[in-house]
Amino acid sequence: MQLVSLDDIRTAADRVRGQVLRTPLLPAPWADADRPLWLKPENLQATGAFKLRGASNALAALDERTRQKGVVAYSSGNHAQAVARAAQLLGMPAHIVMPDSTPQVKVDGTRLYGAEVVLVPIAERESTAHRLVDELGAVLVPPFDHPDIIAGQGTAGLEIAEDLPDVELVLVPVSGGGLASGIGTAVTALCPNATVIGVEPELAADTADGLRAGHIVEWPVEDRGRTIADGLRAQPSELTFAHLQTVLDGVVTVSDDEIREAMRVLATRGRLVAEPSGAVPLAAYLHRSGELPRGRTVVVVSGGNVDRATLADVLG
Repeated sequence: MQLVSLDDIRTAADRVRGQVLRTPLLPAPWADADRPLWLKPENLQATGAFKLRGASNALAALDERTRQKGVVAYSSGNHAQAVARAAQLLGMPAHIVMPDSTPQVKVDGTRLYGAEVVLVPIAERESTAHRLVDELGAVLVPPFDHPDIIAGQGTAGLEIAEDLPDVELVLVPVSGGGLASGIGTAVTALCPNATVIGVEPELAADTADGLRAGHIVEWPVEDRGRTIADGLRAQPSELTFAHLQTVLDGVVTVSDDEIREAMRVLATRGRLVAEPSGAVPLAAYLHRSGELPRGRTVVVVSGGNVDRATLADVLG
C-alpha cells in the first residue's frame, strides 16, 4: 500500500496556503514543569477544526472539469463544514450527508457555507452519500480515507516541526485516523526523536484494540456512539490504519469524565473553547502521565465546534 510521504504533505502545504490558518503553538505556563506543554489550536480554523486542511487540499487537487460536477461528503460535522467551505471558495456545489444526531451547531455551520445538508441515521450516511454521487455525477470527498486528505491534515505536523523542532511528544486524537496519519508522517520524518501518541475515548477504543491485534478491529457503531466525543466515533480505513501502524508509537484512552475535565481546563486555563473530541489529547496529558514520555509536549486541540448546551453543562 502506498503511504503518504513528506513530499506529499509539502505539496499540500503549497496548495492550501492562504486557505487555511497557520495555527501557532501556544505555550501553557500552567502545565507541569518537567512536561512543558504547547497547544496546537486547530479550533481557530475558519470552520473551527483541522478538517479544513484536508478538504482544501483534496478539492484544490481536482481539475476544473471535475470541480464543475460538485462534491459530496459524509461527516458528523467538522469534515462537513470543511468541505462546504472549501467548495464555496472554489465555486463548487456541495451536498453533505450528516447523522441526524449531529450537534445543531455543526449542521448550522455547514449550511452557512452554502452546502445542501442531508440528515440521515448514522448507519446510513455512507450509503446515502454514494447514492448522491451516482445521482448527481459528483465526486465523493471522504473524511479521511484518501491520500489528499491525509496529506492536507499532515500540514499541521509540518508546522509543529517548524515551530518546535526539539518536540519530544505529540498527542493527537484518533478516530478515522486521517489527522494522526498526516501529523505522524510529518513529525516522524522531521523530528525523529519525537514520540507520537494517538488518544481516543475509552468508549470508542477500536484503534487501540486494532494496533494491539495487528489488524483493524470492528466496534459496533452503537458502541462507538456512546462517547461524548462525537467527532471520534469513526474507525480507521485500511489506508489510515496502515499509516497508524507506521507512524504512531502507541495509543492511550481516556474516559468521558476526563474529556470533560480537559474541556474545562482548556476554557479556564488555556482560554480556548474545545469540543469534546478536541480536548481528548489534553485529557491524556492530564490523566495518563504515567503512560507517557516526559518532556516537551504538543497537544493538538483538533476542533472547537461544541454545542452550546454541552459546553454549558461541562463548564457548569
